[in-house]
Amino acid sequence: MTSSAIAASGLRKKYGDKTVLDGIDVDVRTGTVFSLLGPNGAGKTTMVNVLTTLLKADGGTVHVAGHDIATEPKAVRAVIGVTGQFAAVDELLTGLENLRLMVDLNRATSGDGKRIVTELLERFDLVESAQKPVSTYSGGMRRKLDLAMTLVGDPRIIFLDEPTTGLDPRSRRTMWDIIRGLVADGVTIFLTTQYLEEADQLADRIAVLDQGRLVAQGTADELKRQIPGTHVRLRFTTAAELDAAARIFADSTRDDEALTLRVPGDGGTESLRALLDRLDEYSLSAEEFSVRKPELDDVFLALTGHAAEVDAK
Repeated sequence: MTSSAIAASGLRKKYGDKTVLDGIDVDVRTGTVFSLLGPNGAGKTTMVNVLTTLLKADGGTVHVAGHDIATEPKAVRAVIGVTGQFAAVDELLTGLENLRLMVDLNRATSGDGKRIVTELLERFDLVESAQKPVSTYSGGMRRKLDLAMTLVGDPRIIFLDEPTTGLDPRSRRTMWDIIRGLVADGVTIFLTTQYLEEADQLADRIAVLDQGRLVAQGTADELKRQIPGTHVRLRFTTAAELDAAARIFADSTRDDEALTLRVPGDGGTESLRALLDRLDEYSLSAEEFSVRKPELDDVFLALTGHAAEVDAK
């Protein structure tokens, strides 16, 4: 049985009169990606700061790798790595010098630093730029270097707080591949993100945080099934066919420009067969059809009352 890498029960945190985390319960399994979603100000970064011992909780219990964050903070810090929203790199140093600095600061790497630096530069495809000042790096290269520096101590649990914000799509997908590789090596990832596609692609389990409360938890598919909206999309070749089909399916929604019809359904084989049989009964045929299910965007909107906000910087 897979053990818990992070287990929180009744986690609470207040700033003055404002409750930022209100009785949070999570169980992150070892060797998986757990993604925390939520709008700006929902409490995602506060939760990361508490779990990584940067902030003290006001209530509840949390164990990270079996260690109590309240009574064993040093033990927790020894097994985790943290990559924040902004790359924590020194722009005046080269990529190589940044990594060497992290090795020098980490006692556990004593005597093995050169090998570690070489392996990380190769792993993150930074060999050619290793001797260049970080000030010349692109945003994607800085994020890769930042994550490489996090891995110097070989942490088994890594907290990634919106690691791809501001990156172009190609750099974002490169980071996804790196994250998948870490998980394949048995590393546990706690990921906060505002890119819903990112959570959909990477996370084994997702939690949605809104106004300090967890409003939903589950796999991406489990969350999508909570939201109505599954439908069959039919596309016809003529307006006459679209008119006839619209009369058959009274609860459908039509798009005259695209010659398409959206027919509500559960997406199962039985309902799909019945739909196609109904078309055949009236001597109609669609040029193409597809089953569409709610996306995480729909889940996020339904649970929080507004769409995800992504920092475009």
